[in-house]
Amino acid sequence: MKILMINGSPHPNGCTDTALHEMEQVFQTEGIETELLTLGTDAVRGCTACGGCKRVGRCVFDDVVNAALEKAETADGFVFGSPVHYAALSGTMTAFLDRFFYASGGFPDRPVACVVSCRRAGSTAALDQMLKYPMISNMPVVPSQYWPMVHGARPDDVQQDLEGLQTMRQLARNMVWMLRCIEAGKAAGIPRPEHERHVWTNFIR
Repeated sequence: MKILMINGSPHPNGCTDTALHEMEQVFQTEGIETELLTLGTDAVRGCTACGGCKRVGRCVFDDVVNAALEKAETADGFVFGSPVHYAALSGTMTAFLDRFFYASGGFPDRPVACVVSCRRAGSTAALDQMLKYPMISNMPVVPSQYWPMVHGARPDDVQQDLEGLQTMRQLARNMVWMLRCIEAGKAAGIPRPEHERHVWTNFIR
């Protein structure tokens, strides 16, 4: 099994990476393969809603989003992590997730864990924003024993957030459990849930 981890921070060794690394250690102990993609400081343009991805199967802007979509094809689960900027996800992560999900339609039935890091506040608003993506895409959301967030202005601060790091480890263990449950279900012949074709309803008369 393989988990694709996306770090939406401009700092490859920052606070968000510290949280994701705590999870990665659990995955490795459990024999789960991981791949970490850090968005970094490269510009990620926003979605223009051109619809071109529906024709070509990938985003028309060929950058890290398409690279991630290719890696996602072989992933059994996902971890998305982002710092908190003005009580929201980083602009880079927002642009990335908009295009990643719009171009693919999501990856139904593959579990997702969402993680945010902040200095002090705004974490729950950012987490709520991130959860919107898998919850509209038939993707199970992995829980933990507290909201999946860490606090600190620097990685050293995050290392002192013992509750936050513990939450990360439990989040990772729950992800492993969910992946193994899905695998056991497949082996037992339990079919995936049926997904009806999405009906769009407009209320403007």
